[in-house]
Amino acid sequence: MNTPLYPHPIIAREGWPFLAGSILIALLVTWWSPAWSVLFWVIAIFVLQFFRDPARSGSTEPRAVISPADGRIVVVEETQDPYADRKALKISVFMNVFNVHSNRSPVDGEVLMTQYFPGKFFNAALDKASLENERNAMVLRTPLGHVVTAVQVAGLVAKRILCYTKQGDKLYRGQRYGFIRFGSRVDVYLPLGSRPRVAIGDKVSATTTVLADLPETTL
Repeated sequence: MNTPLYPHPIIAREGWPFLAGSILIALLVTWWSPAWSVLFWVIAIFVLQFFRDPARSGSTEPRAVISPADGRIVVVEETQDPYADRKALKISVFMNVFNVHSNRSPVDGEVLMTQYFPGKFFNAALDKASLENERNAMVLRTPLGHVVTAVQVAGLVAKRILCYTKQGDKLYRGQRYGFIRFGSRVDVYLPLGSRPRVAIGDKVSATTTVLADLPETTL
């Protein structure tokens, strides 16, 4: 099993200002009125759990595609990959507000393209969210030559997609590459011939769950 390096201890750096602010407000309200402070401590605990970001171990199988996010599988189907312009196997992971929201690279590979698309904020569990919601697409080429697309999709209350990669970057499987705040999904497009290892309704964990196996050869 492979455990990627992490740039921060347990709590995502994107959440540090939110956590510090919520704790400061809770402390101030506690000083003013302990009874009223209960609500603010609940909010601080929610912020703490939302921005948790534990290190995970993942598969070292060369053709394994790991889950880029925690959540529930809502799509497993063959469809068009609009970002790499090809037919592909699409697997979508829906994240609710209680899931870990950092995103990890599903494969080892070189970034061929990243592109941001403004859009709406429909419920991320809906099919139309993939093409109508705000999103950020990243296309990768693996060392074996497979093309894999990972798309961060904003949700009903997600208002910020963060992607830290650019064309030419080299990512390793399980490497943290982005974050989405407050409810969202990640779509993964794989080459036809990939073998899915999850089904709709399955709960998955970023890095530790294998979504699919890539084909033995590239087309």
